Amino acid sequence: FLNRIDDTVIFHRLSKEDIGRIVEIQVEGLTRRVAERDIEIELTDDARTLLGNLGYDPTYGARPLKRVVQKQLVDKLALKILEGEFSEGDSVLIDASDGELAFTKK
Repeated sequence: FLNRIDDTVIFHRLSKEDIGRIVEIQVEGLTRRVAERDIEIELTDDARTLLGNLGYDPTYGARPLKRVVQKQLVDKLALKILEGEFSEGDSVLIDASDGELAFTKK
């Protein structure tokens, strides 16, 4: 038995506050990436709350949240940049509207 179990590790479920902090970390990473293209993003509290609520699953931890951030925020923003809706020098406000993220140029 090569992979002997030495210790028991107990994982506690993530709380909504934990999910909120993870949203912050994900948004900070995206903010740095788009800043390289000279694009500034700002998420409202409603947008952050929406991402946290959509990605909150106490059973599966942060895995659903990462997918939600990717699909709802990163992919949609990337598509808008590729379509020319946002370009270098733009500042983008991301808010929640009708259960989805809304992207507007500031």
